[in-house]
Amino acid sequence: MIDINLIRNNPELVKENIRKKFQDKKLPLVDEVIALDKKKREYQTKIDELRANRNVLAKSIGALMREGKKEEAEKAKKESADNNAQIVFLEEDCAEIEKNLKKDMMAIPNIIADDVPVGKDDSQNVQGKVFLEAKEKDFEVPYHLDILESLNGIDLDSARRTSGNGFYYLTGDIARLHSAVLTYARDFMIDKGFTYCIPPFMIRSDVVSGVMSFEEMEGMMYKIEGEDLYLIGTSEHSMIGRFMGEVLPENALPQTLTSYSPCFRKEKGAHGIEERGIYRIHQFEKQEMIVICKPEESDYWYEKLWNYTVELFVSMEIPVRQLICCSGDLADLKYKSCDIEAWSPRQKKYFEVGSCSNLTDAQARRLGIRYKNSQTGKNEYAHTLNNTVVAPPRMLIAFLENHLQPDGSVYIPEVLRKYMGGKDKIVPKK
Repeated sequence: MIDINLIRNNPELVKENIRKKFQDKKLPLVDEVIALDKKKREYQTKIDELRANRNVLAKSIGALMREGKKEEAEKAKKESADNNAQIVFLEEDCAEIEKNLKKDMMAIPNIIADDVPVGKDDSQNVQGKVFLEAKEKDFEVPYHLDILESLNGIDLDSARRTSGNGFYYLTGDIARLHSAVLTYARDFMIDKGFTYCIPPFMIRSDVVSGVMSFEEMEGMMYKIEGEDLYLIGTSEHSMIGRFMGEVLPENALPQTLTSYSPCFRKEKGAHGIEERGIYRIHQFEKQEMIVICKPEESDYWYEKLWNYTVELFVSMEIPVRQLICCSGDLADLKYKSCDIEAWSPRQKKYFEVGSCSNLTDAQARRLGIRYKNSQTGKNEYAHTLNNTVVAPPRMLIAFLENHLQPDGSVYIPEVLRKYMGGKDKIVPKK
């Protein structure tokens, strides 16, 4: 949610930002917000006048009664009662105006960064830096599910019977590798100075509406029947929600946190759930980075965060690249975002394994996350950022394809061996 003052003072900038995101259907919202905001302030002025008059009348009634001017006192009482009735009526109308104003404000996208490339959808994202040389194998690389099955590492058939499509059992050395990467990623971020957290895996609706747009919520979140609880789609949701309504001391910033959680997603929409494979699924686990900082520091942290993911994948000897998200591919709360993509020797192209986003103060405004500015003494909105450290099982796909050997075994890089009991490879089960 953007600052109402920006809409009041520079509506054309807000409209141009909407056009850059190819959301022209939202253009009328800007004028609606201006009209509702004006109406709300007019109502509030009238309510304040009536309250002030009521206070004056309350004092005069007592004085009139003491002076024995009963008739005039009764007249003042009637005027005061009329005032109260008007206040109640206006407050009800004002509450409805505020409700509609908030709804419109939450639908207007965050202002995007000047350096975000303008494009309609993800097909117009722009390649950034490339890290490690992407090498093709001199043998045919099987589909990742075939590799997993050759290693006795997955059971999809049983998962379909117990849970349906989009679920899986990982077994044996593959399950161990999955946990090893998450544990390594946890230690990697702790070594970077981040505080490790395990958050709640369910959150209330007021947190959900604070961390994402309504469209995202409908396409992602699982609702717990009969309760005001949703399963998280990423630990960012509950981690940012942790600071809802708080005013942090300036010396408590930045908050640099890394969190583990399972993630649950409907995966509705164009992509859908894969019948065969584990690229797009309903349940997975992830290590995440979250930063809450002062506004002037968020660009700095954005660069650091996505580079941490690159460093992690390079340490596991997996080639990656940065993909800069264009305006039309940015979710409404995002100021800027980039994906980290890993090389697929089988497809001979890159695919997404993580995403880094700077949301400036858009998320903090929705959730009321502020800090006390020591220079001005005022409470100001903080900036929030999030980034994927690593998200198995997509990481497993990149890992298996890049480290598959001609004999069907899978090489384990040095950084992971201590988490794998010293193993340097996973061997197919004959």
